[in-house]
Amino acid sequence: MTEEEFDAFYAAAFPRLTGQLYAFTGDHGEAQDVVQEAFVRAWDRRREFLAEGAPEAWIRTVAMRLAVSRWRRARRWLELVRRTAPPEHMPGPGPERTALVQALRELPEVQRQAVVLHHLCDLSVEQVASETGAPVGTVKARLSRGRAALARWLSEADELAEREDDRVR
Repeated sequence: MTEEEFDAFYAAAFPRLTGQLYAFTGDHGEAQDVVQEAFVRAWDRRREFLAEGAPEAWIRTVAMRLAVSRWRRARRWLELVRRTAPPEHMPGPGPERTALVQALRELPEVQRQAVVLHHLCDLSVEQVASETGAPVGTVKARLSRGRAALARWLSEADELAEREDDRVR
């Protein structure tokens, strides 16, 4: 099967196969995913399809097997989750973390990215520069400005929290 023939076959068979797999899975998105995956796998075998004579049956079989595999994986995951006891109590983020996240949101994107990569992801300045495509000097400047802005916002947040504590007492 040539590329053009495969394209025509795909255009004709995809909606029909998706409908069949939708009936099998009960989930239209899942049906589209498995049929698409089956077509991707068929692409490498497209030259053999004319000799086999039943390309649609092959794709339907592969798609059904993919759907069953996904269903089994999901079922195993669900069984695992059910056997694992939920944590007794998961505390929410503390006020310090909330203040930090809010302060990070206030930073310009390039400064926030540099601060997060360097301080939270533990990347060196050189690694941050490589990952962002910025010169090392630019990364250092972004880090300096970002830390200064964070220090201002976090100290303001501390002052507000202290005033709130005083008012509550």
